[in-house]
Amino acid sequence: MRQANGRTRMKTPQIVAAALVLSALLTACKEENSYQAPPPPTVTISPPVREKVSNYLEVTGTTAAFNAVSLVARVEGYLTSVNFEDGTLVEKDKLLFVIEQAPYIAQVKLYEATIAAEKAQLLNAQTEFDRQGRMLAQNATSQATVDKWRAQRDEAAAGLEEARANLEVAKINLGYTRVLAPFAGRMGRHLIDPGNVVGAGTPTTLATIEQLKPLYAYFTVNERDLLRIRKWAREQKIPIGTVPSIPVYAGLQDEQGYPHEGTLDFVATGLDTKTGTIQGRAIFTNDDIAMVPGLFVRLRVPLGAAEPQLLVPDKIVNLDQAGQYVLIVGNDNTVQQRRVKTGPLVNGLRVITDGLTDDDLVIIDGVQFANPGAKVTTKQGEIAATPVPKSQ
Repeated sequence: MRQANGRTRMKTPQIVAAALVLSALLTACKEENSYQAPPPPTVTISPPVREKVSNYLEVTGTTAAFNAVSLVARVEGYLTSVNFEDGTLVEKDKLLFVIEQAPYIAQVKLYEATIAAEKAQLLNAQTEFDRQGRMLAQNATSQATVDKWRAQRDEAAAGLEEARANLEVAKINLGYTRVLAPFAGRMGRHLIDPGNVVGAGTPTTLATIEQLKPLYAYFTVNERDLLRIRKWAREQKIPIGTVPSIPVYAGLQDEQGYPHEGTLDFVATGLDTKTGTIQGRAIFTNDDIAMVPGLFVRLRVPLGAAEPQLLVPDKIVNLDQAGQYVLIVGNDNTVQQRRVKTGPLVNGLRVITDGLTDDDLVIIDGVQFANPGAKVTTKQGEIAATPVPKSQ
């Protein structure tokens, strides 16, 4: 149907349908969006493993030379030669330095001549004393003359002894012109160049030498560990005051495990009250010179036979201001924080001495997604040890 002005009139049913569609669209726009919570994160769980673990004391220490000597010039003179390369290994008694020898050789010869002269004087005085003694028996001389020649004989004998002593000193000084290595070791750099006067007034340090085979490692033990060691010593019936020959294992910062084996060598007499620690020392053969003085080392001392212990991966043991903890999952799949006390590291696993039981389920993977008090989805895993090259 058309109106007089030419516009088309809509039919009533079409108008109603359009109104209904518009109303539905407006109603949909007024509905609010609802939040759908994400599913709980998935973590891997496993009970701790129980294995026999040796009782260890783990400490850190520093290596030190078995012997360390500053080589000095003990006589005065020009340094004539340096007979080693800086930093090289030398054998015992190797000639290292030579100091001008001519004056000391001449002094030796002088006292050798003095001895010859003193011997001649002694012989003459002894001969005359004996002659005067025979003459006195025949009343052909006086007692004063005999006493005079006795004094001259004794004076000549004393002069001979003095000359011999001077010769010995001269030979010693001549020996000091040759500086030898007191033991096999590694030389430092030479501190004086040839041509310089050394030993003038005071001893002059020429170089240092350190003995590297064997090698020491010094460490300190706190009071708690000291009591632990004493308890072990009592159980082993080791007399107090003796140093038991127990092995000590060492590892450097770039090494896994404890590949170097030595023995306990020394324990101090008592606790240092300032630090609350006691000093110990281990000795290592160091035949391959893998260790040099001054290195930081990790040390492990076995104390007693192996005993069953609970272990978990070391990477899951966390630390906060209250101490160490691990995350476990309860029966309702809720994450819990469990405080623990730890022991030594064994094949990548950390010994748990307190805080866990065999039935606890610790989170071994996905720890970063787990928060205490939150729900998680779990899947079963297995704790595996990380192998290391040597000595545990």
